[in-house]
Amino acid sequence: MAQLLEAAAVRLLLGLFRRLGPVRASNLGGGLCRLIGPALPVSRVAHANLRLAMPELDAAARARIVRGVWENLGRTVAEFPHLGSLRYGTPAGPGWVVEGAEILLAQAERGGAVLFASGHIGNWEMLPPAVAHHGIRFASFYRAAGNPLVDAMIGDLRRAAMGAPVPLFAKGARGARAALAHVMRGGALGMLVDQKMNDGLRATLFGHAAMTATALAAMALRLRCPVIPGRIERIGPARLRLVVEPPLVLPDSGDRAADQAALTQQVNDLLERWIRARPDAWLWLHRRWPKDAHRPGHTLPNEADP
Repeated sequence: MAQLLEAAAVRLLLGLFRRLGPVRASNLGGGLCRLIGPALPVSRVAHANLRLAMPELDAAARARIVRGVWENLGRTVAEFPHLGSLRYGTPAGPGWVVEGAEILLAQAERGGAVLFASGHIGNWEMLPPAVAHHGIRFASFYRAAGNPLVDAMIGDLRRAAMGAPVPLFAKGARGARAALAHVMRGGALGMLVDQKMNDGLRATLFGHAAMTATALAAMALRLRCPVIPGRIERIGPARLRLVVEPPLVLPDSGDRAADQAALTQQVNDLLERWIRARPDAWLWLHRRWPKDAHRPGHTLPNEADP
């Protein structure tokens, strides 16, 4: 019964956002989350993360960023039912544009296996349909919602935004094997690589230890396929920009473990650059660093005095 009630509430909310249109929905979702979100307990995680990663910020600056994080999250949710209807290349109003389209077009013409690296930045849900517009439909990893009815709704919206079915791989060992097989067959795969992975590699992010998933680096090095970084910037209510950067240079030292560590760190450095440029666009609400990293006096092994 609880799942039915939850699904009914989600359906009602999504229906409201759909009826409002993209701009009004974005403004409503952003405004509500900006008002309510900072008072929720999870916001303490965001403040702790900001104190660790950007200690130069004062309390007022952190508070502004946390409000912006919630606003961006609310807009992202409210825009979700409209992703498939947002127009490409519109000069103003709802829609989206692209910077670096030539990189996508070149990859589409070349074909073959390719990985896309991004994070929970701006409206990350726009990444698959925006890239698909340029001839590359990439598969993705996903974490299923706890409520299967809600999960089905999310899946329907993603398929509608893409305009065609694409593979979705559940996070975990089984999904990783299926994703690797997809890429080995010449497929495209998009990965959000900014979340903590407890059994990942100990890389750094903002100068602190951050356990980081290695799947992207392992696949790229095994197949020597391009890794194309990209992110979605928010430039207005339901107005977005896909920013695509040139493929990363894959290390090739002959030491597979060292190359994997180097490429994983290269991706973290890329994420840090993006986040520093627009800190309120990133989802600071998850526990990205180990708990002990937030303790006063905590240091990485290479930070300690000799």
